Amino acid sequence: MKQAREDIRNIAIIAHVDHGKTTLVDELLKQSGVFRANQEVAERVMDSNDIERERGITILSKNTAVFYKDTKINIIDTPGHADFGGEVERVLKMVDGVILVVDAFEGAMPQTKFVLMKALDLDLPVIVCINKIDRPEARPDEVIDEVLELFMDLDASDEQLDCPFVYASAKEGFALLDLADERKDMTPLFETIIDYIPAPTGDPDLGTQVLISTIDYNEYVGRIGIGKVDNGSLRINQEVAVVNAHDPEKLQKVRISKLYEFDGLEKVDVDVARIGSIVAVSGIADIHIGDTICNPDDPQPIPFQKISEPTISMNFIVNDSPLAGQEGKYVTSRHIRDRLFKELNTDVSLRVEETDSPDCYKVSGRGELHLSVLIENMRREGFEFAVSKAEVLYHTDENGKKLEPMERAYVDVPDEFTGAVIEKLSQRKGELQNMTPITGGYTRIEFLIPSRGLIGYRGEFMTDTKGNGIINTIFEGYEPYKGDIAYRKQGSLIAFESGESVTYGLFSAQDRGTLFIGPGEKVYAGMVIGSSSRQEDIELNVCKKKHLTNTRSSSADEALTLVPPRILSLEQALDFIDTDELLEVTPESLRIRKRILDPTLRKRASINRK
Repeated sequence: MKQAREDIRNIAIIAHVDHGKTTLVDELLKQSGVFRANQEVAERVMDSNDIERERGITILSKNTAVFYKDTKINIIDTPGHADFGGEVERVLKMVDGVILVVDAFEGAMPQTKFVLMKALDLDLPVIVCINKIDRPEARPDEVIDEVLELFMDLDASDEQLDCPFVYASAKEGFALLDLADERKDMTPLFETIIDYIPAPTGDPDLGTQVLISTIDYNEYVGRIGIGKVDNGSLRINQEVAVVNAHDPEKLQKVRISKLYEFDGLEKVDVDVARIGSIVAVSGIADIHIGDTICNPDDPQPIPFQKISEPTISMNFIVNDSPLAGQEGKYVTSRHIRDRLFKELNTDVSLRVEETDSPDCYKVSGRGELHLSVLIENMRREGFEFAVSKAEVLYHTDENGKKLEPMERAYVDVPDEFTGAVIEKLSQRKGELQNMTPITGGYTRIEFLIPSRGLIGYRGEFMTDTKGNGIINTIFEGYEPYKGDIAYRKQGSLIAFESGESVTYGLFSAQDRGTLFIGPGEKVYAGMVIGSSSRQEDIELNVCKKKHLTNTRSSSADEALTLVPPRILSLEQALDFIDTDELLEVTPESLRIRKRILDPTLRKRASINRK
């Protein structure tokens, strides 16, 4: 018979990117006494890897647990970016309710809609937390109306519409049930969680059932499966079977060697876990997301939704440039292959396929950000390789018609830039769906646009809006192919010979476009050193020194003034490269190059393409 476990609450914190989920978790941890009074605590303690901390985004969902009075609250902090939406879909299977965090100024955003839709589909109760009410431009009452409209758009039931609203400032560390209340601490939020989120239920007398929703990976113990005990109990040394609802053939008998529960930021060893507990299990070599750990006498898998398919792919290629192997620690095909397949241990939205060439792997993911985070992680670990331009993955329908992935793009821009943005997105086959004025002289534009139309657009968008625009996208589905798109208006400036760039050569080159390099940098023939001001590529010699004569001294070079080069970030470089170019990635450098370095062969290939 099903029983409720009243001493536990399992919740996920969901929101649009940058609405304050991780900071809210920090405060709940601090105020529940997880940290000692004098302990130094980093901000956004849940964002544990370097890239998460630098970019201020959450990439992987994280588990933690706090105690409030006699109740253990298991909290899962989830990502807000659409590229990591696969993470959100899965972890919601582990919880009995969600806290939807909404910025008191920005209001309901595209990803708010996406994560809320997933929660409502699973019939989870929702607590709405209007965060950042300490912002001077906060407009909490209007935001509540927006959120209720969003609930109605998503066909929420009457019970779901009747959800509690909590006002908070995670940064200042207080929550309120009414804006007129005294601003003290997070108690109102803790109380709302206990009162409104149901306790987990299950049948303790049935056979064990634990659905694995997340995978962690550790060099020492290998794969760690994380999931919730739905029925029965799980104990150390218990013999269990691992089965999967999507793979009827799978039946693997194993013994539980290590069992953990979460306490604060730690995993603590336990001997037994009962219904409702969120546990981590290590020692099962090839455990996967969607697997069910169950009783070997009666193996019953728990149904599990399919993980969203990737929409975009890139080739990861062994670096073969003239500077190959000089800066990286891991450069061979075997190193790259092992690292990419290791990533599959934790990232279920990723696909890695071998190609006809032993030096090239096709890597597919949910978006440019998804793949750029992998590239950045690899270069920090000492890998050296090259990547091609991102391409979308096409499908075909039953009539053999080509279908392509579509995105719904929401763009918030200052009013004076709306014309430029609409023109650019229309050129990229975007269809204007909606246009509404929002506060502060901004307009929100909604477009339906092919995913490939957004490849390489973000850098241009930032330039067009002078850095004041915000663009958010969400995957919409597949539609018939919309026709060809011209990605880039400018050609490239290409180095003509190998050597070291000098001021004299760069000075004469800078009139031809925007340079990406300064003096004293290694270059090679076929390397892209800048963006041309024309449509075609231009070859230049930037290693050219001035001939010295009696009347010309070398010190005259110093009088030449160079425009500072435009140093591209990883995302900007991935945006910039064209289909006939590669990005060479090393721990120290990012270099753009032509696929074919030899100018004669390159010319011949371009004639053949035409």
